[in-house]
Amino acid sequence: MEPIALSAATALVGAMTSEAWQHVRDAVARWWRRARPQQADSVVAALEESRDHALTAGPDEDTDDLVATWRARLEALLWENPALEDELRELVDRDIAPHVRQEADSRTGNQEFRADARGHARIYQTGGNLNINES
Repeated sequence: MEPIALSAATALVGAMTSEAWQHVRDAVARWWRRARPQQADSVVAALEESRDHALTAGPDEDTDDLVATWRARLEALLWENPALEDELRELVDRDIAPHVRQEADSRTGNQEFRADARGHARIYQTGGNLNINES
């Protein structure tokens, strides 16, 4: 089993109930069209069907079946064409995970900070209160 297939399927299903869905669906459709053009339309339809299922699932309902379905589809595609693994990884890293993570962060208040200090610089970052006492 391909670990990237599980990661991709999990991220894909996570995006199904997010505001990022349109972007994610379009990115997956473009990728699938390049990989297997003859199946692209049916995959887009399956994505929408899966999304409908995810949206109607109750809060306690598990989405493991959706993840398993998409994992199997992705593994079959990678089994037939192993060269697609890097493209799938890039698709997840560039087009799926950041959008899902960004939406989750906006809901939970998580923030990501980046800084680059040079020389004698000091950097202070906070997502809340910050008290600095220097003598």
